[in-house]
Amino acid sequence: MTQEYNVVHACIRVLDLEKSIKFYQTALNFEVARKRDFPEAEFTLVYLKSKTSNFELELTYNYDRKEPYTIGNGFSHLAVTVEDLEASYHKHQELGYQVSELKSLDKEASGGYYFLTDPDGYRTEVIQK
Repeated sequence: MTQEYNVVHACIRVLDLEKSIKFYQTALNFEVARKRDFPEAEFTLVYLKSKTSNFELELTYNYDRKEPYTIGNGFSHLAVTVEDLEASYHKHQELGYQVSELKSLDKEASGGYYFLTDPDGYRTEVIQK
């Protein structure tokens, strides 16, 4: 029997929980789906998601962390799609977020993408739907 596996969430560790929540709410219109606090273990989990997807981004906040996390070179990025790439790009620029140049892998394609960087250095690829 073949089992089906569904991706449900990805987890990233964040230094400033409120700053990260605000970033994902403002930049990508994500909503807090749920929050779980574990004071005895000194960490909090916040699950964010868009209105149109069941996939969640789990933010893990460890109470005692003082130094930024090292992302390393194995993790690359998350990806989201958007109806109006240029409007999204200009919104993120106006909000002062770190964004890459608009790019396209195919010069003849009408779509494109750019990368948006969150407060902890994690990148999200924003792709023309």
